[in-house]
Amino acid sequence: MSHSEHESAGRDRVARCAVVTCSDTRTPETDVSGNLIASLLEENGHEVVHRAWVTDDANPIRKAIADALEGGAQIVITTGGTGISRRDTTFEAIQRLILTEIPGFGELFRMLSWEEIGAAAMMSRATAGLIDGAVLFALPGSRNAVELAMTRLILPQVGHFLVERSK
Repeated sequence: MSHSEHESAGRDRVARCAVVTCSDTRTPETDVSGNLIASLLEENGHEVVHRAWVTDDANPIRKAIADALEGGAQIVITTGGTGISRRDTTFEAIQRLILTEIPGFGELFRMLSWEEIGAAAMMSRATAGLIDGAVLFALPGSRNAVELAMTRLILPQVGHFLVERSK
């Protein structure tokens, strides 16, 4: 199967998605990045089956992801907590959950971020991987970073991820 045939095989697939905001300050009303993720997913024909707002602490993050999986999410996207400050713990919280890392996501995200923000891109610990029957993406909390990741990396490949996970 050619690259284009392979990629187009999942083009019309509708994904069941979860959005988990990991922040000590964001609420449903102030969650610009999480709301953007949900809107972009829905605008592209996907279903948001789970939303959660949790503090940037390992146990609430892992619980929200487990709840999303129990609710049938195939794609889980977290936002927030991927930097290097003391309170940024999302990366550590999800690292244990990832069964198969997708290193290319973080590498491409930082490369694209570098084009926009320069060397500060190296401080992002955005990552992705396969977890218990789903694909997990951990995005920064900034609106611009979310828009970049969603429009340039995640949305163009959602169907392809579903096809690959079903094999």
